[in-house]
Amino acid sequence: MDLSYKEEALSAFLEKFGDTEGVRCYFAPGRVNLIGEHTDYNGGHVFPCALTIGTYAAVRKRKDRRIRFYSVNLSKSGVIERSLDAFQPLQDDSWTAYPMGVMWAFEKRGFQIPVGLDIVVNGNIPNGSGLSSSASLEVLTGYVLKEEFGFPVSLVEIAKIGQDAENNYCGMNCGIMDQFASAMGKKDNAIFLDCATLDYEYAPVVLDGMKLVVTNTNKKHKLVGSAYNDRRRECEEAREILADACGIKTLGDLSNEEFEKYKDAIKDPVVRKRAKHAVYENNRAIRAVAELKAGHIEEFGRLMNASHVSLRDDFEVSCEELDILAEEAWKVPGVLGSRMTGGGFGGCTVSIVKDEAIPDFKQKVGDAYKKRVGYDCTFYVVSIGDGPEEV
Repeated sequence: MDLSYKEEALSAFLEKFGDTEGVRCYFAPGRVNLIGEHTDYNGGHVFPCALTIGTYAAVRKRKDRRIRFYSVNLSKSGVIERSLDAFQPLQDDSWTAYPMGVMWAFEKRGFQIPVGLDIVVNGNIPNGSGLSSSASLEVLTGYVLKEEFGFPVSLVEIAKIGQDAENNYCGMNCGIMDQFASAMGKKDNAIFLDCATLDYEYAPVVLDGMKLVVTNTNKKHKLVGSAYNDRRRECEEAREILADACGIKTLGDLSNEEFEKYKDAIKDPVVRKRAKHAVYENNRAIRAVAELKAGHIEEFGRLMNASHVSLRDDFEVSCEELDILAEEAWKVPGVLGSRMTGGGFGGCTVSIVKDEAIPDFKQKVGDAYKKRVGYDCTFYVVSIGDGPEEV
């Protein structure tokens, strides 16, 4: 956690809203998914971890029903005013749709928000990087409401509320993973989550002499209205066909062998490829966690590489920039695994890199990327952190 972002938020609060008396500050993390991509909405398993980068908020209750928002990161937007009496599902195209959606979802569940808030947010998750700045903001808002108004909601419920807000207020048909990882983060642990049941366990990520390196393509991805919702529809089509063929409830119910047995029921070759990724990726995630627990970090890395190939070839959510980053990383000695992470079409890769290889990794991958793409990528050596908290 970098408390300079909290101080910047407080400074902006003073400037925009006159004083900081009675202000409380909160933090919620971003996340990176180590393996198990596009499995969450297919009833499969994911393996994300919360990061020590995230979103900060300075908050104070008002006496009326107004909400005043200001983002240090999006300062050109100025102070944006909203009302607790005028929610606009699927209409707000500003960043305030995320926190307003959470407030709407709280009220929908019977948690009446008694008064408005002045809120200044400030974050160090690169916007459009695929490290879940939106989920971080949703979980942050849910945690703020819980703490400010004493609502009896668990962190798991905050994750569900965040997903509801993103699905039904913002119009992004995402799974539960991003919000769950932010809400339930635990230092030095990733979360092995069964998205069909929300059963989860923490698995220590002991990277002895290694680090997680996130590499940003600096190609922003915008998931709403992109091919993301198309992939969900294709997977649902496959699920319905396979449910008739072999009685499954979700694609996550299938072993690789079962999929191969029944896949010809899916006549559309594109839909078949989408289903293959969902099934194989789910089983890769299950195996990867078992390998990690057994201390087989090299095998975990190989499964990360296989995940990227599947996302590139079968699910087709990678892009030239992500492929270059992954393929160049695979060439560097000391890199155990590298793959795209997040929804795709831009954003970041995540790599496991030996400490002594990090300078070489940055130079070789960075040089090759700039030569082939024409602009720089950005590297973040990240740590695994806790969930939301008051700071």
